[in-house]
Amino acid sequence: MKELKKLPLVVDEPWLESYESKIEKRFQNYQSAIRAINDFSGSILEFARMHEFYGVHFDKLRNGWVYREWAPAAKALFLMGDFNWWDRNSHPLRSSSRGNWEIFLPYEDYKNTFTHESKIKVRVIGANDISLDRIPAYIRRVVQDEASHDFAGQLWFEPQPYEWTDQNFSLDEAAKMPLIYEAHVGMALEDAKVGTYKEFEEQILPRIKAGGYNSIQLMAVMEHPYYGSFGYHVSNFFAPSSRFGTPEELKSLINTAHNMGIAVVMDIVHSHAVKNVNEGLNEFDGTDHQYFHPGPKGYHEGWDSKLFDYGKWEVQQFLLSNIRYWMEEYHFDGFRFDGATSIIYSHHGSVSFDSAEKYFDEGVDEDALLYLQLANTLIHSLNPKALSIAEEVSGMPGLCRKVEDGGIGFDFRLAMGIPDYWIKTLKHKIDEQWDLFELWHELSNRPKLEKSIAYAESHDQALVGDKSIAFWLMDKEMYFSMSVLEQNLVVDRGIALHKMIRLITLSLGGEGYLNFIGNEFGHPEWVDFPRLGNDWSYQYARRQWSLVDDPLLRYQQLDKWDKVMIQLAKDHNLLSSAPGVQLHLDPDKKILAYERGGLIFIFSFHPTESYFGFPIRVPEAGTYELILHSDEKIYGGFERLDKTITYPTDKDQQVLLYVPNRVVMVMGKLY
Repeated sequence: MKELKKLPLVVDEPWLESYESKIEKRFQNYQSAIRAINDFSGSILEFARMHEFYGVHFDKLRNGWVYREWAPAAKALFLMGDFNWWDRNSHPLRSSSRGNWEIFLPYEDYKNTFTHESKIKVRVIGANDISLDRIPAYIRRVVQDEASHDFAGQLWFEPQPYEWTDQNFSLDEAAKMPLIYEAHVGMALEDAKVGTYKEFEEQILPRIKAGGYNSIQLMAVMEHPYYGSFGYHVSNFFAPSSRFGTPEELKSLINTAHNMGIAVVMDIVHSHAVKNVNEGLNEFDGTDHQYFHPGPKGYHEGWDSKLFDYGKWEVQQFLLSNIRYWMEEYHFDGFRFDGATSIIYSHHGSVSFDSAEKYFDEGVDEDALLYLQLANTLIHSLNPKALSIAEEVSGMPGLCRKVEDGGIGFDFRLAMGIPDYWIKTLKHKIDEQWDLFELWHELSNRPKLEKSIAYAESHDQALVGDKSIAFWLMDKEMYFSMSVLEQNLVVDRGIALHKMIRLITLSLGGEGYLNFIGNEFGHPEWVDFPRLGNDWSYQYARRQWSLVDDPLLRYQQLDKWDKVMIQLAKDHNLLSSAPGVQLHLDPDKKILAYERGGLIFIFSFHPTESYFGFPIRVPEAGTYELILHSDEKIYGGFERLDKTITYPTDKDQQVLLYVPNRVVMVMGKLY
């Protein structure tokens, strides 16, 4: 019998040899699934076209509208809306094969009533004999009535297709080295209101472009009934949130970003769905197991939401079609998969991953793992350069390896341990207790052949109940002592460390970098959406751009540092270079030096001591120059370093440096 060839994942990671049979089984499951999909549809691309079958569509051959719904256990469906004066019985759907229901509306009979912007719902008599008015599962737009607060589907017949002008946009830079600006359209303005796609396009995109970022990660795109859920309790998966504007306005935002050279990645929520019956998919056909697992397995207690049954053919088609829809209809350049850990494990990651066995035992939902492999196959079939990012905390091996290597197929994983490390350090350790060995390990310890996106803080760290890094560092002093005309020891420390934390995270922590909107200038406050507990206030669901725009405030210094830091990464292809190589680590003097991308980074985290003639051995003999340092006055420093000085190596291939306290120095070889 011919011996099976080892999968590259096992060859490259010898510690996985004990689990080779399980990794091989996963790959075989994937191959079987692809074969079944090909036999049924011809290809995974065709398999992911259900959004073109279900929902409301105009049939040119029959000259009328057809509406289809999948509701296998339902007893009857009736279409209703403005077109029939909300008659709940006059337009029954007929059932057909595979649990499908269908109704046809001839154009001549309905051209004056079944119109653009008119509202519809579907009355479903479920398997439980309960009659409920539902929103069609594949609906493309959902709106809320301002008076009744009721959500309904809305017909959206574009008079003319949106004219895209992004044909020359290239994903090359973002795919190779993503510099991601994470943003939420609604809270992106300074005004105490819900921002719009148009306002984001006109006011925020220019700021992102000026910041040097090459990618945007857009949150809360899919329709969600509760604004305060941050977009994570999705009700209508094919509808862009109408609270921010029209579909064309979202397309215009993405088109403009592309014409600025910026990729747009969507924060896609396939990990769970809102449990609401009136707005969402829950109990659509009168059972608890149409789209979701039955019983307790279908409910996430921590999130109070419903969990998909990824092993179901129709659920796979629903979610895969959702991916295709957003990429083709809206030109999204990829996805950040929310809650990948929750998807992969039936325990949703609520265990300690203290042994490799946890990656392969009964806690792994193999159906869910297969779904992610199929999702990544589809994404890269649609666009080989598209970005696929996993929010995954367990360290699942092979997560960011190709499926044919034995992996799951993501391009990047979010390095979620890094922000946790920073917050833990700032909360629990005084400066003298910072452990540089621990810091080095946290920022450099990752799988060699899997790419990570490093970040010091994302929306998770900025939410109410926690504090941003700037707030941990400077707290109430940010309200009173940020003037450039005064000096404050707390603020001086905070600004120095904020700059250092961001640059060491960017330069050492991964192959990509992410920043949450406003954190580039040390936004002083957390994020808290309007809710009963804050009297429905928008005070904290906004970004205070006036702070960074004021030349008399020190936020501008942090912002200028962010710009030069991002530019440094781009100029030297820093994140697409090999991982950093440690050159020096002194735990007592709190000095860490390393090389990456041909640059030498020297960090001094010592709170008080500066050092003269400090030796750092460099990889090559020659003469070095100071390219960038955080002590320049323009970045809120004290001008203790001179960039005109050059540093020749001595006989031991060392440069001798003046290293001030709380400073980062970046050096390059002059000749």
